[in-house]
Amino acid sequence: MRNFNLEFDFFTSRSSGAGGQHVNKVETKVELRFNIDNSNLLSDAEKLLLKENLKNRIVQDNILQIISQSSRSQLRNKENCIEKFYELLKIGLIKPKKRKKRKISKVAKEKILEQKHRNSEKKKRRKKNFEID
Repeated sequence: MRNFNLEFDFFTSRSSGAGGQHVNKVETKVELRFNIDNSNLLSDAEKLLLKENLKNRIVQDNILQIISQSSRSQLRNKENCIEKFYELLKIGLIKPKKRKKRKISKVAKEKILEQKHRNSEKKKRRKKNFEID
């Protein structure tokens, strides 16, 4: 597996939530930013695939942004961000399967037409002025 660690930019800030006074003085929230366009480890085709599959996760200038603040430890949050990144990368690099057009068989087509004809006859018989042909 490719090592993207050199292409990550990490930013820290104060995390919200429980933690008492600890929250107010320690920057435990970690934000990982990965610039897709500037990556040397991805091919052009992979970059396009990532942009398409992860477009709801990408912020301005094609930067993939991942935030973690679940732990009270900055190191654990950083590791969590990296794990999330690799999971997103797996999802983002999956090529969608091409749809194969299927042709309906003659037998199935005839069956559908026969069912339509029966339905039509049934509804004709319900009319007031029904005449037998």
